[in-house]
Amino acid sequence: MTRILDDSAQDILFRAARTYSKFKDTPVPDDLLRQAWDLARMGPTSVNCQPARIVFVRSPEAKQRLKPALAPGNLDKTMAAPLTAIIGHDMEFYDRLPVLFPHTDARAWFVGNEAMIQSTATRNGTLQGAYFMLALRAVGLDCGAMSGFDNAKVDEAFFAGTSIRSNFLVNIGYGDDSGLFPRGPRLDFTEACRVE
Repeated sequence: MTRILDDSAQDILFRAARTYSKFKDTPVPDDLLRQAWDLARMGPTSVNCQPARIVFVRSPEAKQRLKPALAPGNLDKTMAAPLTAIIGHDMEFYDRLPVLFPHTDARAWFVGNEAMIQSTATRNGTLQGAYFMLALRAVGLDCGAMSGFDNAKVDEAFFAGTSIRSNFLVNIGYGDDSGLFPRGPRLDFTEACRVE
């Protein structure tokens, strides 16, 4: 692929995009969540493992289950957001590899290798969460990612009895600019990168 996104598209995904803490009181349609997932799932993961699993917390009952796990600084904004995505990863992702990566017996690489399972699930699930945030922006939504919460409480409330573990949270909706802080500085190329 040799096409380059125009400046407008690059702005939507990166330059003009912000991390929102405040959202308009506008519902987020399920169809947009599906569209975002259909884009995000195309992002690469190692051996096409696709460990990400997402729970969308929208109902008042689900929000009450999430509430005790939130750090004080994330409580009000999360309760007020139209919905919150719990970005998790399946620690038994390798059971799907015979379908997702049928070229070889990749499942055998993981069975019994807990360190490799943990690092692969976390790394690739995090990548998929980032792809999903970009996809949300691409379909016209705004988001605010957070790591200030108790993973064990979230796992107990939403993933008990499963092999899924929470990674981070993303509030989703239509951003309210009145809640934005000035954009923080970013490292430039020479501060963060080198070519050898």
